[in-house]
Amino acid sequence: MKPVYIIADNIITSLGFTTAENVASMKNNVTGLKPVDIASLYPSPVILSRIDKEAMESRFLMVLQKYKKSSPLTFYTRLEKLFLISIADVLSKTEIIPADSRTLLVISTTKGNVDLLEERYKAVFNHRRLFLWELGRLVSEFFGFRNTPIIVSNACISGLVAITTAARFIHSGYFDHAVIAGGDIVSEFVISGFQSFQALSPLPCKPFDLNRNGLSLGEGCGAMALTSKPTGINSVPVRFAGGAITNDANHISGPSRTGEELSLAINRALTQAYLSPDEIGYISAHGTATPFNDEMESMAIGLSHLSPVPVNSFKGYWGHTLGAAGVIESVAAIHSLRTGDLFSTAGYEQPGVSVPLNVLKHHETRSIQSCLKTASGFGGCNAAVVYQKL
Repeated sequence: MKPVYIIADNIITSLGFTTAENVASMKNNVTGLKPVDIASLYPSPVILSRIDKEAMESRFLMVLQKYKKSSPLTFYTRLEKLFLISIADVLSKTEIIPADSRTLLVISTTKGNVDLLEERYKAVFNHRRLFLWELGRLVSEFFGFRNTPIIVSNACISGLVAITTAARFIHSGYFDHAVIAGGDIVSEFVISGFQSFQALSPLPCKPFDLNRNGLSLGEGCGAMALTSKPTGINSVPVRFAGGAITNDANHISGPSRTGEELSLAINRALTQAYLSPDEIGYISAHGTATPFNDEMESMAIGLSHLSPVPVNSFKGYWGHTLGAAGVIESVAAIHSLRTGDLFSTAGYEQPGVSVPLNVLKHHETRSIQSCLKTASGFGGCNAAVVYQKL
């Protein structure tokens, strides 16, 4: 079975347009969550993490110029621009050729261009742009990918499923390289949906905290380059060591009451990686800050004998980015694996789950060889991925 290495990455959030910019902000304890009062998004102010439009347009113009595209800026949607900026950044750091038959593109998103349902966009964009496969086609053709892209839309585990899917294709020898990109934006549809569940916090979210009372939404996009031929790696090599996906079949929106199914995904990922729980040095949790998710996740971590391991959630920095979450949070976790910089859980103050966790309250530096990334989502889906430093 071929090895899979992560050789390049990108994070786009309200904290920056590169991994380095986001990392620098988090090191300085900067959060992108703030009250946003935009009537077209929601009638009253809501806590969000939004990407600056002017900065995005400036970055995207540079991408158009680099790839010698004559299409006007207005041809592309907000989400499409984020995907193209993120992928362009990753490709610029590798020798991967999109037109190579051995290169795969995998796109992760939960809602895609769902904002095009709004009246203000109906006369601007063809309704076909709502379809996820159309989003994939446009992104693929922009860069000249030869193979039909794979689109993953599986609630909030979409990013980890996309990474695991790409890794499995490389493991099995079908492809030598893969570019994974995950993205979602904040829209009227998304905000209204979470408000209908009364799941949004009136203040910036507080993952795993005693006083947590809901999640904070954010928009983001991220990309990773995976390869079986790690030529040109300029930093510490990291490999995809194992990944697993499970479903608890408990409820359409409520997670498992026991955490057994996420624990099963964790255990399977560890088995694939040939690692025991005491060899995991750090956990990047899903940590949405909703009462039920954090409780379930703490149970799962405990069942997998990982309670003493340092754990954090990135949601307090850039919110819940849905289809981007598994990708950008993996990139941040891999940064921690490479450098030993473990980030605090923004918003966390007091333990608030029944199974004790070693939640990172402050930034720490420690040498770690392996880390675990978890995710859960509506419909009872769960995913776990293990990354290992070589």
